[in-house]
Amino acid sequence: MNRNLWLLAICQGLFLTNNVTFIAINGLVGLALAPLGWMATLPVMGYVVGGAMSTGIVAKTQQRFGRKGSFQAGLAVALMSALLCAYAAFTRNFWLLCLATLVAGYYNANAGLYRFAAAELARPEAREKAVSWVMAGGLLGAIAGPNLAARTRELSDAPFVGAYIALAGVALLAMLLLAFIEFAPPMVRSASTSARSLGEIMKQPVFIVSAAAGALGYGVMNLLMAATPIAMQQCSLPFPDTALVLQWHVIGMFAPGFFTGNLIKRFGPLPIMGVGVALNLACIMVALSGVQLHQFLVALFLLGVGWNFLFTGSTTLSLSAYGPEERDLAQGALNFFVFATLAVSSFASGVLVTTRGWQLLNYGSLVPVALVGIALAWLKLRTVRPATA
Repeated sequence: MNRNLWLLAICQGLFLTNNVTFIAINGLVGLALAPLGWMATLPVMGYVVGGAMSTGIVAKTQQRFGRKGSFQAGLAVALMSALLCAYAAFTRNFWLLCLATLVAGYYNANAGLYRFAAAELARPEAREKAVSWVMAGGLLGAIAGPNLAARTRELSDAPFVGAYIALAGVALLAMLLLAFIEFAPPMVRSASTSARSLGEIMKQPVFIVSAAAGALGYGVMNLLMAATPIAMQQCSLPFPDTALVLQWHVIGMFAPGFFTGNLIKRFGPLPIMGVGVALNLACIMVALSGVQLHQFLVALFLLGVGWNFLFTGSTTLSLSAYGPEERDLAQGALNFFVFATLAVSSFASGVLVTTRGWQLLNYGSLVPVALVGIALAWLKLRTVRPATA
């Protein structure tokens, strides 16, 4: 870890503070304002749809202005969209809230590249640890996000207006810290550079599996996490319990970051991603066992740890699929797959939990978890067979 990585880890934590607060409150604000109950998670969906729509723009701004310029632009959007969310909640305008979260998706797509930037701020032999440690900065979000939502929800007559205003302050703090990070200058492509097309990059088995595992692993996590506040409210559990469950969920997401990089360095990304699949299965089993506070708590904690193993592993695995001159194109594609999957899972979570219930939602999660397991086994067989021959 160097100064740049420490500052980037804090920025990652502030980014996750924004994300966790959005997850904790957007579904509840949406439920209070939506014309129909199944629309409750549309503001959550707007955040990730905006991210998916922004991946191409972000890739171009990263190429044109470099890491720092693009990241600062994302934080400026975070500031403006948080204030717009506050105004929408105050005026009880559901569709304006959806628009504001859609705009905030640009920040989501930008900050989603922090993990890749971490690998560039460390020596080549320390890339796994750098990715893991910067992602561990999300622990700040685990503590700050739920507490921010719980302590600011009643600052205004309209619930959670104070939380949105507080997120504007979080964006300002991140802008200040990011100003002190020294990133590498934007890459200038020479005429002799032979970068492959995106199609060629995406045909590689290692890219296919890293993209599938990252997107589906994140999708399952989002499917269950976005539905949890609504499911717990339906089970008559108070909001402080919801905040506690989300806090431990995000601790599970990012606390392993202190050692995930070492595990990947020692055993390789595929075995660690396999453990992530097993933890996702354990989460679903616990969630299906009942709807008491301790069952929500344990299930969401396991879900968080499983996500960490899968997402950190897939990020590390993807680094071998492209060269420096192909970075922006490949990373933009990886993020697009993640956000597109998140968009579907955000919408599905609201529809399923309000119409079919928490149990059916968990049964449905078994399908993408199984697909990730099959993809990992396929790539493992492809790498073992030539060595055996």
